[in-house]
Amino acid sequence: MQQTVESTGALERRIDLTVPAAAVEKEVQNRLAKLARSVKMPGFRPGKVPMKMVAATYGAQVQAEVLNDKVGEAFNSAVSAGKLRVAGTPRLESRNAEGSPDLGFSAVFEIYPEISLGSLAGIEVQRPVCPVGEAEIDRTLEIMRKQRASYRDVERAAQTGDRVVVDFAGTIDGTPFEGGSAREFVFNVGQGRMLPEFEAAIPGMTAGSTRTFPLTFPADYSASQLAGKTAEFTVTVGKVQEAVLPEIDAEFARSLGIADGSLEKMRAEIRANLEREVETRLRGRTRDGAMAALLASTTFELPKALVEEDKERLADLARRDLAARGVQADKAPLPLDLFAAQAERRVRLGLLVGEVVRVHGLQARPDQIRKLVEEMAQSYEKPQDVINWYLSDRKRLAELEGTALEDNVTRWVLEQAKVVETRVAFDELMGHAQS
Repeated sequence: MQQTVESTGALERRIDLTVPAAAVEKEVQNRLAKLARSVKMPGFRPGKVPMKMVAATYGAQVQAEVLNDKVGEAFNSAVSAGKLRVAGTPRLESRNAEGSPDLGFSAVFEIYPEISLGSLAGIEVQRPVCPVGEAEIDRTLEIMRKQRASYRDVERAAQTGDRVVVDFAGTIDGTPFEGGSAREFVFNVGQGRMLPEFEAAIPGMTAGSTRTFPLTFPADYSASQLAGKTAEFTVTVGKVQEAVLPEIDAEFARSLGIADGSLEKMRAEIRANLEREVETRLRGRTRDGAMAALLASTTFELPKALVEEDKERLADLARRDLAARGVQADKAPLPLDLFAAQAERRVRLGLLVGEVVRVHGLQARPDQIRKLVEEMAQSYEKPQDVINWYLSDRKRLAELEGTALEDNVTRWVLEQAKVVETRVAFDELMGHAQS
């Protein structure tokens, strides 16, 4: 077998492969003979099927398998000899020479780029900080009280923060539509669960009152048949209920798992949980800033094959997400170019992180992974059970290994770049988790 390698672009290569037909035929005959010793066919005992029948039935399949193996061997031999790192799946093309008994192929593929890491000196990376104090604990306690609120009927008009029970019916051009009506539907005013026009119609209404109003669905509404259309809704309020928040007392503390009802222990536990959550979020923001700096420091050509593969992967994840939301894939076409920028960034960052790890020896250590497991377990009721669960499965630990690698690269970037500490407001950092 002979192979020659040709550069056809910055990263694209072509290898011409020649596979001797005689070698293929010999291997085909060997495999058919081996198959004939055990193959079963009606009217024949195992191992007694005539070779002609075996060849007629299985010959094409065996020949394809042998040819695939021989071409694979030739390709692997060529890339190994050239010390080429193949990115993506090669594209095979037949190129049989006229008059030659041998089989010729061309394998077109891309290789991984050679990456020269750029300098991070002078590149600014923000490292956010967010101390947890008594005010943050009080804010969290208030949210916990709201989450445990009970409700009582009131005769006044509905206002933000109230819970309402409503009947509603919507029509488009006078015709009802699927999902446009409900009875005894419950929601809290001001939480953003309903579309803005619907939310805006409820304040001021009392139990038993009815209101009709127009509502225009957003252009990107999840139910595509309603997107951009204007409906008319009629809403009747059945109940208006105000929230009754529990007192912060021993009973409240016990409801949070503090057996003796100690408010001091309750606040200490809340502080510890907040500090863990804040640290996790700060670490994530710092990591994002470090990765952005890394991307800004180094440029290189990307293998198109890897980008295309990632676009497909992202599109598949999006389709699954839509399916989980009840949107059929055929009703929500997803052009791959929609994911191009994200895929390019992911591939570039993955290659960069890998190169930094390789060059600077930043591989994840077992003690790092163990520490990540222990930190994660602290937010559970039985930490040791969680630790054992992770340590018992190599695949679970591999997920955390990626996190440890990113942490190592982040620390390395911070050592090289210009770090600026910035204070982040607690509410902004916690975002939706604290709303």
